[in-house]
Amino acid sequence: MTLFSTIEKDYLTAFKAKDTVRVAVLRMLKAAIKNVAVDLRRELDDDEVFDVLAKQVKQRKESIEQYSRGGRPELAEQERREMEILQAYMPTQLDEAELEQAVEAIVAETGASGMADMGRVMQALLAKYKGQVDGKQASSLVRARLAQ
Repeated sequence: MTLFSTIEKDYLTAFKAKDTVRVAVLRMLKAAIKNVAVDLRRELDDDEVFDVLAKQVKQRKESIEQYSRGGRPELAEQERREMEILQAYMPTQLDEAELEQAVEAIVAETGASGMADMGRVMQALLAKYKGQVDGKQASSLVRARLAQ
């Protein structure tokens, strides 16, 4: 079963259960996926759906930061709930130790020796662990590792 069909099935289940928050989040996600599919003029595969999903999660994280700084905790909490629903469809995130090991392995694979190789390391890391790493966290770890 594809990721999009799983989202469709969960949307119908939430709709029947009258889970308004989940219905709204999944409806927005489905619309974002369909917009990309229309732009590309073809159905999306699971990797492309993960990209759309990751973008939606990232938007929620940024909104949470903005609302928290703006003194709007109720809106930040709503975004947090939406983000949790979306993250259920994302692959499991690597923890700090796993990410450090992944960075070490990629640095060894690519033969990176300095900051000039950061782009190559980040590209390989994000390709190998697609959807499993936070870009900011990975960037700071790669920067620290290459600065040694």
